Amino acid sequence: MGPSGVTTKGPEAAVLNWYVICRPNNMHKQRTLKKIVSATGVGLHSGDKVHLSLRPAPVNTGIVFTRTDLSPPVELKATPEMVGDTTLSTCLTARTAAGEVRLQTVEHLMCALMGLGVDNAYVDVSAAEIPAMDGSAGTFVYLIQSAGLLEQEASKRFVRIKKPMRIEAGDKFAEIRPYNGYRLSFSIHFNHPAVDRTETNSTFDFAEHSFIRDVARARTFGFTKDIEGMRERGLALGGGMVNAIVMDDFRVLNAEGLRQADEFVKHKILDAIGDLYVFGHPFIGAYSAHKSGHALNNQLLRALLADQSAWEFVSFAKAEDVPKAFWQEDWRPGQDARPVAAF
Repeated sequence: MGPSGVTTKGPEAAVLNWYVICRPNNMHKQRTLKKIVSATGVGLHSGDKVHLSLRPAPVNTGIVFTRTDLSPPVELKATPEMVGDTTLSTCLTARTAAGEVRLQTVEHLMCALMGLGVDNAYVDVSAAEIPAMDGSAGTFVYLIQSAGLLEQEASKRFVRIKKPMRIEAGDKFAEIRPYNGYRLSFSIHFNHPAVDRTETNSTFDFAEHSFIRDVARARTFGFTKDIEGMRERGLALGGGMVNAIVMDDFRVLNAEGLRQADEFVKHKILDAIGDLYVFGHPFIGAYSAHKSGHALNNQLLRALLADQSAWEFVSFAKAEDVPKAFWQEDWRPGQDARPVAAF
């Protein structure tokens, strides 16, 4: 028995329970959570114990984080302009009379919210970092499923890309182009035997693949040779094999190995989904990147904001007009289930 009475043998089973009661006839509406759900974990970089609560929010709220450990509490809304640091995570920052307020590592939770089609939510957090959980978006997906989703009486707003936008930095790039759906392609290169032995190129299309199965459980990763330097900078203080894939100079040290053959590059896609959702709405477009990270992803969002001829807001009055990427299959017991994005 999972949280809030969800009967399941794990996150992937829970999503099937939830999909049974959802139908694609109202996929164009905004969504929030049905009830409050909470969890406790440790910050990947801070090492601090963190209490997290997800709460329902009214239409057009977006995703709003609140640092409840501060007095008075400080709200940080997920927007491209609020991203103030991109060192190994996406960090929201706000200026207050008492100084700068930070909230680190929001990307995995943002990915889960995007993947399950949550438009509006309040996120209360008791420290300066979102808990790492297992280093993927899987636990957050489970929490959202446990809370349940509520359709709201307002149209979901999508961001449709009208012309290409590209950011480059040396041999790295991130770009987004017009496409009638939502597709993400990524390639990585680390010159490390454990990574190079896996698939280093991957494409994920919300119309063709399962967000839960193919992306949500891909974990973050790091190298033992970098740990000392990171910790001297106040990073990775809570990191370990319970919430990351850890490698020495030759191999993966986690006893269970990888969850999937392309877990490294799939985690980069997971990060990109979360980073891009900081824009506040799902994209109708095709994202592609090589060796990109949180910094380039945020620069891409800011470039879009600066050129409003490159995109437009769109809503759909009829579900049949919504691109297939945002449909939801009508799963029924006794049939093979291939859940896709819950929009």
